[in-house]
Amino acid sequence: MGVNKKFLEEKTNQELEEYIKPESKFVQEANQYAYEILKSRGRTFTDEETERFSNKENHEYNKIIHPNYKKSSEILYISVFLGIGNLIWKYDTLDSRLKIFISLIVLAFGFALAYYTSKGIEWFKYVLLVLFGFGLLSIPFIISDIKNDPVIGIINIIQTVLQVWALVLLFKIPKTVNSVNSNV
Repeated sequence: MGVNKKFLEEKTNQELEEYIKPESKFVQEANQYAYEILKSRGRTFTDEETERFSNKENHEYNKIIHPNYKKSSEILYISVFLGIGNLIWKYDTLDSRLKIFISLIVLAFGFALAYYTSKGIEWFKYVLLVLFGFGLLSIPFIISDIKNDPVIGIINIIQTVLQVWALVLLFKIPKTVNSVNSNV
């Protein structure tokens, strides 16, 4: 979601001053636009302010994130939503507060994995690979799920395929793009 520069151009200089304060609560892209608008309106800036806003390559919104990071995160989100479907389908297994708590933690962890993948953090694909490796230990349970409850088994297989797909996309990202994103 980007910042609408035209919206900021309609603001008064006094309103834009709030954007360029060091403790500003606004996103960096909005701060940068406010700086540029105020500069075009003739406001003079201190050396410190100029340094803070002229170093654009350090701003997170200017960093290039390879599209495979976004695709992988979307696939991981789908996998988590399928996990929610699994829980709904087998709601009777959530018969204690501990099981409910663990299920919520696992789902939150899945959402966190997808979120951090979308940020383009290069080393995160190795975390996903290790976790996927541990997940392969559950193959016998998936096979028994297919026999006992085909819906759950099929959902688990789809989740596994989606996770493999996400990992393949992450490992297909060229190293030159990864070096740009490693410090995000």
